[in-house]
Amino acid sequence: MSEKTLDQAALKKIGMMRQVQPDYYVMRLKAVGGELTAPQLARIAEVAEKYGRGQVHLSTRQGVEIHYVHKDNLEAARNDLADAGVEMGACGPRVRSVVACPGSETCRLGVLDTKPLSREFDARYFKQEMPSKFKIAVTGCSSNCTKANENDIGVRGAIDPRWEADECTDCGLCVTVCPLGAIGRRDGDDGQGRDYHYAIDEAACINCTICTSLCPTAAWAVGRRGHTIFIGGTMGRKPRFASVLKKIVESEDEVYALVEASISWYRENGLKKERFGHTIDRVGLEKCKEEIFARAGSQQD
Repeated sequence: MSEKTLDQAALKKIGMMRQVQPDYYVMRLKAVGGELTAPQLARIAEVAEKYGRGQVHLSTRQGVEIHYVHKDNLEAARNDLADAGVEMGACGPRVRSVVACPGSETCRLGVLDTKPLSREFDARYFKQEMPSKFKIAVTGCSSNCTKANENDIGVRGAIDPRWEADECTDCGLCVTVCPLGAIGRRDGDDGQGRDYHYAIDEAACINCTICTSLCPTAAWAVGRRGHTIFIGGTMGRKPRFASVLKKIVESEDEVYALVEASISWYRENGLKKERFGHTIDRVGLEKCKEEIFARAGSQQD
């Protein structure tokens, strides 16, 4: 079979890409949230030995690639992988594999359980056709290990801190440790017999857990717990940090509604090969957000 008889677009759709070397392909495998079982890893190793060169490449999006697979062995290699439940990834103008950090299941810093969200996003959107490549990331807290603001859609665990005046000893630690300098001490009667109070600059706050986790007297408590949603992030040749769509979304139903509205908006407004963030810049961020919230039946912060 010659290269010309192979449907390159169809192969890209299932994660098979031509290499520089004639007749050889890369097989990109899917790992939702970076998860693979031990038997799946064993099968991947077997396939790499049998059909490749005995090596794998770990991609920047938590996937596995097998290089140097001859075109005549693509179908056999794919079938061997499928027998162990290993799915192919995706390339081209469609939704790629969803990445996620370990989240609150095992990470002491995690604010949300990332894996159920990433699996649901995968079930709803993986391989769906888009104007350009489309990447989704879920990260459990503001440490941002999966770089939510570098993805077309990013979901990050977030808390809304609340100052409990009765618990405060005025030690000032929160002012020192806040990574964005969003906490300030104010002099003057607070109306409850104190001559000081502490306040948050909401515009500067990134809704992390530093103040609530390090305060020695629990004077900073978790007011609300939820998700920050980012839209329009991309790296590559024309980088763009994502814009915040909404800082605190408490309901998972609202998360899914806003993500669905964002994706449908991009499908209707994006030009061919134009990334989501560049579509936002062309149309205008405020107009984009207004239309997304209207589609989702949601309110802005």
